[in-house]
Amino acid sequence: MPKSLPEIVPDAYRAIREVEAYMRGCGLDKSLIELIKLRASQINGCAFCIDMHTKDARKNGETEQRLYLLNAWREAPFYTERERAALAWTEHLTRLPIDHASTAAYDRLHELFSDTEAANITVLIGLINLWNRVAIGGGFHLQGKAA
Repeated sequence: MPKSLPEIVPDAYRAIREVEAYMRGCGLDKSLIELIKLRASQINGCAFCIDMHTKDARKNGETEQRLYLLNAWREAPFYTERERAALAWTEHLTRLPIDHASTAAYDRLHELFSDTEAANITVLIGLINLWNRVAIGGGFHLQGKAA
């Protein structure tokens, strides 16, 4: 069996985990963090990350209804304006080659979040996109059994 990325490049993996630790303590709402992580993971098709962040969101009190409707958040009435702004920004940055960084989405994010919060959201989006690529490209797989 091939070695995993953490085994091959432990210092790089440790650095990513340090950014993850920063994000957990940066002051963003835990529910918002998981929604952002889950939405980016859905877009990127990372089954490992979707599974993990769905479970983490539930542990933080997220409802099944909001989890089921996350990929249709624009049409569902169950998300706050702040969540909508963060999800729009998540989609733009995750689909950067297609969507580009929309000025309208950027402006809306900064209307509803402080500069620090908006910056942390941007870092979080970059981080989850990195995690998705590490998981998909580095051999992280679901173990084939239901939760």
